[in-house]
Amino acid sequence: MHSIAGTVRLTTLLTAGAVLLTACGGGSGGTPDKDRADGAARGYPVTLKNCGRTVTVDAAPSRAVSLDQGSTEILLSLGLADRLAGTATWTDPVMKGLEKANAGVPRIAENRPSSEKVLDQEPDFVSASFESTLGKGGVAPREQFEELGVPTYVAPADCTAKDNSGSGDGSRTEPLTMDSVYDEVTDLAQVFGVPERGEKLVADLRGRIDKATADIDASGTTLLYWFANAEAPYLAGCCGAPGIITGELGAENVFDDSHEEWPQINWETVADRNPDVLVIGDLTRKSQTAEGAEKKIAFLESNPATKNMDAVRHKRYVLLSGQAMNPSIRTVEGVERVAAGLRSFGLAG
Repeated sequence: MHSIAGTVRLTTLLTAGAVLLTACGGGSGGTPDKDRADGAARGYPVTLKNCGRTVTVDAAPSRAVSLDQGSTEILLSLGLADRLAGTATWTDPVMKGLEKANAGVPRIAENRPSSEKVLDQEPDFVSASFESTLGKGGVAPREQFEELGVPTYVAPADCTAKDNSGSGDGSRTEPLTMDSVYDEVTDLAQVFGVPERGEKLVADLRGRIDKATADIDASGTTLLYWFANAEAPYLAGCCGAPGIITGELGAENVFDDSHEEWPQINWETVADRNPDVLVIGDLTRKSQTAEGAEKKIAFLESNPATKNMDAVRHKRYVLLSGQAMNPSIRTVEGVERVAAGLRSFGLAG
């Protein structure tokens, strides 16, 4: 709960964000009517259906804050670094090729920032990859921003056929597809007034998947995806981003029987399922045990329950960024790397 002084400050900052929203529709000195006319001429306002909400953006954002790495990397890939006032919640180094663009964007927190930290940037648009980021217990509920004129957007991949009401990472009623990620790219490109950049990025991503999966047949090959935590590991269930990777390659996830996004499963059960290949998250954050791949592999090769597994004995490891294991444009990178790994292990047909 905020103090009275903090509440006054929050209201002031949110009001400033609302002013920015209306001001950036036209040039300096323009009247409100002229601003609206100019905005309409450029295709604004933009209205989207997003995770059960209607989101309206009156003008192209110029001070956006993206609260998860996946969302940030889409905006950077669309050439929008100069429109970003801040980013937060990172698990990995920025995607290759985006280093220079990212260097100019303030990182307001490595993990989730406070709502005050976000509002300090005077945002005119806030995006996130996960409903939990803009929900109770996260940075702030979407209502807190939207009631005072700051539009918000959450990645469709986190709310399409997915139940986020529990205490974990949610569960899916249907398998995720890359279409949800492509929809996010298209939506954000439309919000920022660069639809042609969105079309090009989607076409590039589709082409990379086609190239990575050409003539591959991994049927009969079993995979396990380990995101983080050594004591109670978070392992991929059937239907999230790892499910996209597995499906594109025709392989099988040993925990396809779980619809939870990242169920925590004991190592004895893992050993019983004895996957052919271990896909290991190589994270740089420090919120769980065994975040980096080096520590994960050391654990696997010393733990009595796992050291005799086939994948461990033959060192059949594929290392992925955390972002590649979340629904994001880097899931394509996951398809590419796992495909290359399976080929190198002689398991690609």
